[in-house]
Amino acid sequence: SFLKARLSRRMDAFAQMDLHTQSEEDRLNGMLVSPRRPTIEKMTSRKFSPLHIAHRRMVVSMPNLQDIAVPELPARNASLRKVDTAGCGSGSIALNVSPKPTYMFKIPEIHFPLVSQCVQAYYADCVAQLTKAMSLLAPDSSVLLARYFYLRGAVHLMHGQLLDALLDFQSLYKTDIRIFPADLVRRTVRSLSGPQRAQAEQVPELRRLISEVVDKAGEATKPDDRVKNFELPKKHMQLDDFVRRVQESGIVKDTDIIHRLFEALTVGHEKQIDPETFKDFYNCWKEAEAEAQEVSLPLSVMEHLDKNECVYKLSSSVKTNRGVGKIAMTQKRLFLLTEGRPGYVEISTFRNIEEVRSTTVAFLLLRIPTLKIKTVSKKEVFEANLKTECDLWHLMVKEMWAGKKLADDHKDPQYIQQALTHVLLMDAVVGTLPSPGAIYAASKLSHFDRMKNEMPTAVPKTTSETLKHKINPSAGETLPRAVDVLLYTPGHLDPAEKVEDARPKLWCALSEGKVTVFDASSWTVHQHCFKAGNSKVNCMVMAEQNQVWVGSEDSVIYIINVHSMSCNKQLTDHRSGVTDLAVQSGTPSKVYSSSTDGTILAWNASTLRVTDRFQLPGGRLSSISLHDGCLWCCTGNSIVAMTSGGLLCQELRVSENFKDISTSFLSFQLLPEQEQLWAACAGLDSIYTWSLKDLTQRPQAVRLQDCSEVSCMIRVKKQIWVGGTGLAQGKSKGKIYVIDAERKTVEKELVAHVDTVKTLCSAEDRYVLSGSGKAEGKIAIWKV
Repeated sequence: SFLKARLSRRMDAFAQMDLHTQSEEDRLNGMLVSPRRPTIEKMTSRKFSPLHIAHRRMVVSMPNLQDIAVPELPARNASLRKVDTAGCGSGSIALNVSPKPTYMFKIPEIHFPLVSQCVQAYYADCVAQLTKAMSLLAPDSSVLLARYFYLRGAVHLMHGQLLDALLDFQSLYKTDIRIFPADLVRRTVRSLSGPQRAQAEQVPELRRLISEVVDKAGEATKPDDRVKNFELPKKHMQLDDFVRRVQESGIVKDTDIIHRLFEALTVGHEKQIDPETFKDFYNCWKEAEAEAQEVSLPLSVMEHLDKNECVYKLSSSVKTNRGVGKIAMTQKRLFLLTEGRPGYVEISTFRNIEEVRSTTVAFLLLRIPTLKIKTVSKKEVFEANLKTECDLWHLMVKEMWAGKKLADDHKDPQYIQQALTHVLLMDAVVGTLPSPGAIYAASKLSHFDRMKNEMPTAVPKTTSETLKHKINPSAGETLPRAVDVLLYTPGHLDPAEKVEDARPKLWCALSEGKVTVFDASSWTVHQHCFKAGNSKVNCMVMAEQNQVWVGSEDSVIYIINVHSMSCNKQLTDHRSGVTDLAVQSGTPSKVYSSSTDGTILAWNASTLRVTDRFQLPGGRLSSISLHDGCLWCCTGNSIVAMTSGGLLCQELRVSENFKDISTSFLSFQLLPEQEQLWAACAGLDSIYTWSLKDLTQRPQAVRLQDCSEVSCMIRVKKQIWVGGTGLAQGKSKGKIYVIDAERKTVEKELVAHVDTVKTLCSAEDRYVLSGSGKAEGKIAIWKV
């Protein structure tokens, strides 16, 4: 189960510890580098002991290599203290592990004799003592409170008070879901008599509990905890089977790349792959991986490279116009590793390449294939007589050059990683297939080079100037996931937070309830993922400085503790999908939540109890916002303002403003300084503004050019940022319109997503972050 948890990237205590002990560079590499190679930093630090070499050979993981004898490890120091060595400084440092606090609950004295009446009195005494202990707890002691609920529920069961026991177990949803006794609750529900079951069905909390634990238990599929060892296939493979096999082998996960690999390996053949071809390809890939692990560069060469660079490919020894040696490729540059006295000769960084050509030069009666690389800053063209390797290097250099250009244009370092994957797959394809058609087959993987030639359209200047960076929260997944909601939380909010955790964070909700957290100071992964149910996440807010509330389509609000980075509380009072959350500051905070059926609940953020409940008629409640003591609510037909007591103050009806058009309100923003309400409507390519002083006046329209759909809008300083879909360069793309709120004009049109812009969030009014749909699944960071 431990190994399965690692392979499926489960975010458990071990994964958290692993992340917290990684350096920032390791976290960045974990996000980006799919074909792993040792970095220059690792090369410098590693020691070439026989033990190291044997272990490195084992890491290659080729099939049927289990018979390698592994040297015995040296005896391990069992203490948590660092071993004092010459290189480890002077003092020995112990890890600071603070013990968890222990709490005492004294159970009451047992009354003798043990007759029924005395036993029942004892249970009643236990319940009274537990209830008293619970009443003395501080509001933030939810973990301890959960243990009391569990214990009191068990006593109620023994006392025969089944409904009271179920209510106590139901309370674990709000205190600590991790200790919820599902099997015990299931057995208790089944033992209820007819009248007891009918009584339970009348209590909303118990009706929900019975539905979750008993009715839905049969629907849940049992997780498959078996670990399957990879085996080479024994039958011919069609595309789907090939995709699965490549993903299982650990070579590459991305489905689109594997589709291109399938095309390459089946060029000129029937569209299926035989086991022998797959075995040859697998061995070529693993041998290249092993060779890269063995690369040893002299210190004089490593000094010229960045610490996170890796050597991905070395040519055989060739003659060049700058000496004899091997051409080396890293993710950043090409250089010549000269022979004789090993040395470093810069060829070019990929950014500075101007032209790459494959030609031939005459030598006696022969024509020798030669690679020519022209660099922006140098007059002299680099020439290498690469002979049989020339065509492959020509393809590889062009793909890396194109990948670097795309990475720079789109501010997205992942293009480089994808280009590297393409290049290494080309290398393995050429090693697998017989020579006449191998280069043509490998060219099917020149994806970015083809993109560069087919679509030479540049990124629009406004977009390029405003876009700062792009990140991919679906890195390592088989397919991109839609970015449903983004939330930015500033750093140093809470004195209780550990220094290393007190950095700003970006919370990213992906499809099917997956939430990934990024360190917003370096854009590296802070936490791989939580599961907030299995349904679409609709909203996220920060409440009480140490809680992130996540509202889901499955009608549950999931609460993440930002210190423990655990999601162990659930609020289950809504009866349909939670659509929005709004926080009213104060001590304690008050949080409002809305659901599609028109229900609004007000919560005390400390006790997690419902303090107020309102019901809007008609349902379709999509968003809520607090302003000037009123709660503003958007339904499809209207935008209404309500007092904290649930009384209607103002109402804006869609039918009164758009008499000749069939439309509905999608979302809205309030601008208190200008006393304005801004709203987007379904199917319309304009944003409409009303005066809060008089909502009966006709609205003003701000037209969004070439806009086909609006999906989200936020207010940043004196601007309104609107995200959606629109035409750009003749194609439908994700677009952002930046509107000057005072002049009511579109200042900028930004195009950086292939798919629709699904969500926008602001980072301290300095940056805006946008998340795109599942065709791309990336996050763009924009300068305000």
